Amino acid sequence: MSSNFIRITESDSNYNHIENFSTTEILHNINTEDKKVAHAVEAVIPTIETLVDAVAVKLLHGGRLFYIGAGTSGRLGLVDASECPPTFGVPNDLVIGVIAGGHQAMFQAVENAEDNMEQAWKDLLDYNISNLDLVVGIAASGTTPYVIGGLQTCRQHQITTGSISCNLNSPVSAHADFPIEVVVGPEFITGSTRMKSGTAQKMVLNMISTAVMVKLGRIKGNKMVNMQLTNQKLFDRGVKMIMDELNTIDATTAAALLSTHGSVKKSIEAYQSK
Repeated sequence: MSSNFIRITESDSNYNHIENFSTTEILHNINTEDKKVAHAVEAVIPTIETLVDAVAVKLLHGGRLFYIGAGTSGRLGLVDASECPPTFGVPNDLVIGVIAGGHQAMFQAVENAEDNMEQAWKDLLDYNISNLDLVVGIAASGTTPYVIGGLQTCRQHQITTGSISCNLNSPVSAHADFPIEVVVGPEFITGSTRMKSGTAQKMVLNMISTAVMVKLGRIKGNKMVNMQLTNQKLFDRGVKMIMDELNTIDATTAAALLSTHGSVKKSIEAYQSK
């Protein structure tokens, strides 16, 4: 571990005797800390950019994006991965979240799951991981053995790696080709990295997946033209998108197009090709 490494995520909170705070004080102080997150993310946009570009190239050449993590970090990876198919209409296996302890760890802690250095690689092998893919390790502290071991073994197999952590010079960064370190400072409750660190990780994950999907052509203008029509609200939104884009048809015609072709993009293309 680097001599320059300091666990800022474990530093004492800027607040004390929190149990004596009023509800208003608790909420305002949490909000005060949360305001720092966006600025911390902004400071590392250049490093996020390099990872986004690398992911886009991999996906354009038939690869996949994997997130690996434990606890809150793993759950955030699963959430981001699971939202890509309905939002952008991509296959379920294009962006994949892998969490220490398996899917049951999404709902409850799995004892010692994050301490196994070999398990992440074993989990990735279940997906036939290859050097076409890119693996991003997510660890607020940057010290999670599951993530470090996974990235380390990926690099041994010439698989490109990235990382998202919230400490400078973190061990996980040493095993990432594209390390991102978002330093948000001490948590409101000391060491509770589900708070500011988790918010920062969620923001970065949103930026990565959204920017990559834009680069892959999954957005038109500012609309989710490839979204899955999983409920009436989304179908109605799709009808409006088609009407706005084509500007010459009514809702009935737009709905018929959408029902026939299954996506806004295909509906527009079919109408324009007539």
